[in-house]
Amino acid sequence: MNKLGVITVSALTFLNACLNTGIKGENYIDMKPEFKLEEYFNGPVKAWGIIQDRKGNVISRFDADLIGTWEGNQGVLEENFRYYDSGVVQDRRWEITKVDENNYIGSAGDIIGEAVGKSYGNAIQWQYSMDIPVENKTYRLKFDDWIWAMNDGVVINRSYLKKFGFTVAELTVFMQKL
Repeated sequence: MNKLGVITVSALTFLNACLNTGIKGENYIDMKPEFKLEEYFNGPVKAWGIIQDRKGNVISRFDADLIGTWEGNQGVLEENFRYYDSGVVQDRRWEITKVDENNYIGSAGDIIGEAVGKSYGNAIQWQYSMDIPVENKTYRLKFDDWIWAMNDGVVINRSYLKKFGFTVAELTVFMQKL
């Protein structure tokens, strides 16, 4: 292989590593406790989280109160966020449909199009896009959102916020079912 070929292969390998979080849902299929979205988000949940920039610096902290209700395969999740640093309060209402045993679709007022969810044992992955205001600009970011069930009614949520396939920020949320 010539020098240009080596450089091209190296660049493509690096680019692929940047674009992929490396998380494979199949790794969690047999993990316990099993995470059932419609059971966990049925009733009140308390949450605490941080948002980090691409360098790992915490740029925002928040807490949230969530209340979910389900009837059959239809769910509603009301979220109320309070950001410590800015004092901003944000509400979001998710409408979620359980399509089959492992697949969900959802929508919310600030979500672009439809959110797609897939469960894997103790984990669920959500993918969706959202416009995020930053200072005087708005950026459309893609969310690669992973939630893992822990013991004692706790879940951990990690979201990778991406622009042009590159992770530009990360969100970590700890939730406790009340």
